[in-house]
Formats: sequence, structure tokens, C-alpha cells
Amino acid sequence: MANPFNYDHYCFSCTVLSLLISLHAAATIASQVQANSATTPPLPILPLPSYSQLKWQQREIIMFFHFGVNTFTDSEWGTGQENPAIFNPTVLDAAQWVDTAVQAGVSLVILTAKHHDGFCLWPSKYTDHSVISSPWRNGKGDVVQELVNAANPRGVDVGLYLSPWDRHDPRYGKNKEYNEYYLAQLQELLRKYGSVKEIWFDGAKGSNAPNMTYDFGDWFSLVRELQSSINIFSDAGPDVRWVGNEQGFAGSTCWSTINRTALSIGNASIVGYLNTGDPKGTDWLPPECDVSIRTGWFWHKSQSPKPLHQLLQIYYNSVGRNCVLLLNVPPNPTGLISESDILRLREFREAVDTVFSSNLAENCSVTASSQRGGKGGGFGPENVVDGDHLWTYWAPSDDDDDKEHHWIEFRASDGPLRFNVVRIQEAIGLGQRIRQHEVYADGKRIASGTTVGHKRLHRLEKGVVHALSVKIKITGSRATPLLSSVGLHFDPFWHPNPNGKPPSKFVH
Repeated sequence: MANPFNYDHYCFSCTVLSLLISLHAAATIASQVQANSATTPPLPILPLPSYSQLKWQQREIIMFFHFGVNTFTDSEWGTGQENPAIFNPTVLDAAQWVDTAVQAGVSLVILTAKHHDGFCLWPSKYTDHSVISSPWRNGKGDVVQELVNAANPRGVDVGLYLSPWDRHDPRYGKNKEYNEYYLAQLQELLRKYGSVKEIWFDGAKGSNAPNMTYDFGDWFSLVRELQSSINIFSDAGPDVRWVGNEQGFAGSTCWSTINRTALSIGNASIVGYLNTGDPKGTDWLPPECDVSIRTGWFWHKSQSPKPLHQLLQIYYNSVGRNCVLLLNVPPNPTGLISESDILRLREFREAVDTVFSSNLAENCSVTASSQRGGKGGGFGPENVVDGDHLWTYWAPSDDDDDKEHHWIEFRASDGPLRFNVVRIQEAIGLGQRIRQHEVYADGKRIASGTTVGHKRLHRLEKGVVHALSVKIKITGSRATPLLSSVGLHFDPFWHPNPNGKPPSKFVH
């Protein structure tokens, strides 16, 4: 009798069963992996900031110390013919300078190691037109070293300005000789004094100055070699750009991106481009707003610090427009920061803290048009009111039907919100994106603007708003917008005109 068992059929059945089991197992594993995996962040949009640029941006306010022979001659631009004997700050105390900075919330100070007059605040080996030839500390003093010694234990970083224009040195105007001299002094400053976080170059010089070609490319390369984490400032970067004016105001549109190939140092025709940046820019080159607390850059007996309302206006139009504010506070001829400047800085710091220490948005319920990865995906609207203003953020879904009108909304739970400042911040670590945005309170538009960047501050032109809901609409963006922080604040120092327009002497 024939055996009914079919071996071939049996093998085929086993193969099919094994395949089905494998497919089921694979599907189960894939499902578990998907269930246990976090939603990935969105792709960055280039260009991106470097680590050093990000740290610089988060400082928000840094400080300049203009100090030198001009301090003793009541001048802004020295002639280069000053006798070094006039430099004698009898009670110079760099610790007082740094303490003043710390009390103002500043973590980086920049010193004019050499201004246009050519006088050096350190004992350079390459010239005797320096502290060596002054009576201060019997010719043994070193302002740069004293500043570093004061800053290091206080956790404050140091930057230096070395003026390219030198009205004293006879080598100026001789390209090879002067560039060698300048590079020699750069090496002294960047090798002798430890970590330097910002180096300042500019193209300022008088109309009658000798023709001189600065080898900026060589200078930048040497700086990079000697200080790997430094930021280089100039009209053309390569790390930080000038904002294009000395009033401390950025453009109402202000991109951190720009094309470096369109920039050159000392070119007055590009100030508008510097002020606004370029949404199509291929380089990350954020702007720095330099302005003095007084009218002049150096100390003058006839001058006094700017009033608080003017400093606050500068803050809103620099830090509040995606910039870092470089505020100059000049020491006086005794070698100290004047008491009037200290008091004004303290008043300024207290005012900023008063405005931004409380965020009404934190006590609101938050919803959004959509969120990447859905609920629990890690990119929900609640991220804009946590403590991280950079790496946690609300990201709308890529599948959002209306990609040009993403929105996030805050609803009060205990009665109307009372505020007159709206703060918006982007997750710039993944690029600057937002081109256009609007702010609504209970359905009525109360503010609108273009760029956001690290921080955008709207100080409302019509004053205080009372509302149960606040909605921010992103109406234009280079890519999916990423909001890292939102704040609703009350500024008790803001008193606009009754007709709803800001005071005429200010620009909003």
C-alpha cells in the first residue's frame, strides 16, 4: 500500500508557515520599535550658527570699555602725537569695571587695547608708545592683564579691540611693514592673556589717512590659529557683523544670514544690507549693535549717561530685533567707572528684570494648529513656556494643510491677561526661518512683523492690552517654523502717546 504522506507538500507548507511567522514577528518588532521611538527633529535649514556664535547670541548684552589717552585729552579720535605721560589713572581698578558689568548682567567685556591714536594699554615689545612710557604703575602697568585678572575669577569673558588705523606708528601706510607690526601685536594679545572670546576689527579711519591695505585674510587666519573658540567681529565678519550704525538699532527686518561675498570692511555703501541681512544668505553672520551709554565713546566731563527710557528703547530695538547689544561704558580719568553710569546701569538692569521676570503665558493653556509627531511626539506647543529657549520648541506637522498659516494660541484660565510686550523666539540652532508673523488678542491684531530669530520683542504701540486669548500666526517661513519660547509681559516703563503712536523721538 502506498504511503499517503507527500514530502514535497509538507516542505512547502513548512516554508509558507515559517515565512508567515517571520513576517508576523517582523511586523510586531517594527510596531514595537515605532511605539518606543521618539519623533525625530525636523531637518535644519542652512546656514547654521557655530557653537561660539550660539553662545555669543545668548549673552544678549555685552560691554565695551573705551579707555586710553583720549580719556585724558577730552577727545574721541586722538592725533597719535599725545605724550604717553598724560596716561595716569591713579586709582584704576579693573575689578570695579568687571563688577559693574556683572551687576548689569553682562558676561563678556571688550577693551580698546589700542585705539586710533596708537597708544597701547599693554607693554608691547614693538613700540614704546604704550603704558611703558607712562607714569602709571611707574611704567610697569598692564591694563589688559589687570582686566583679565579681574574678569577670570568673576566668570566674565574678555574681548579685545585692536584698531587697524594707527595715527602714531610711522609704519602705517607701508603695507608690508605695518601688516607685520599689526600681526606681531595680535600675537602678543592672543598668546599672552589666555582665552579671548571676541576680537574687534573695523575700517574706521580719517579722510586724510595714508593709503593702507590691511591683510584681513592673514589676520583672521592667525586669530583662528591662536584662539579656536573666538568670534571675529568686523563689517564682514566672519563670525559677527556690524549692524551698520552706532545708535544701537537693528532693522525691523533682521536676518542672521547674509552673503559674506557682498561685504567688505569700511564700505559705507553696504550699511543697509548689514542692517537687515539676507533671507537667501549663505553665511550665518549675526549682527552686533554697538552704542555708548553716553554721547561719546570715551569719557567726557560734560556728558552724562542716557536716560532709562532711551536705554530701554535701545534694548527693544537691538536684543528685541535678533541682535546682541554691545553697550559702551567708558572709565573716567581716575581709572574708574563713574558713579552716575553705575547707577544708570543698575536702573537699566532692574528695569529689564522687572519686565521679563514674569511670563503670563506660563499660566495659560496652549494649543496649536498642529504638532510634529502628534500628541506626545515631543514637539508640542507646551515647549514654548519651558525653561529651554533654544533646544525645545513647538514644531508644526509637515502634513499641516495650511502651511502658510501655522498658529499657536494661549488662553487665560483666571480672567483676562494684562500685558504690553510680546516676546517670540525661534530655535535658531536649526536655522532662522520665520519671514512674517502676526499677533492677535481676542481676535484683533495687535502686532505684526517680519523676522524673529533669537528674539523678537513687540512693545505694543497702543499700550496695555487686556485679553482672554492671544494667538501668534506664522504667515511666512523659509521652512517649518520652530518656536522655542513665547512670553507675554508687562512693561511699567512704557507709556505711548494716547493716539497709539510711539513718542516721536523714538523709532519703533
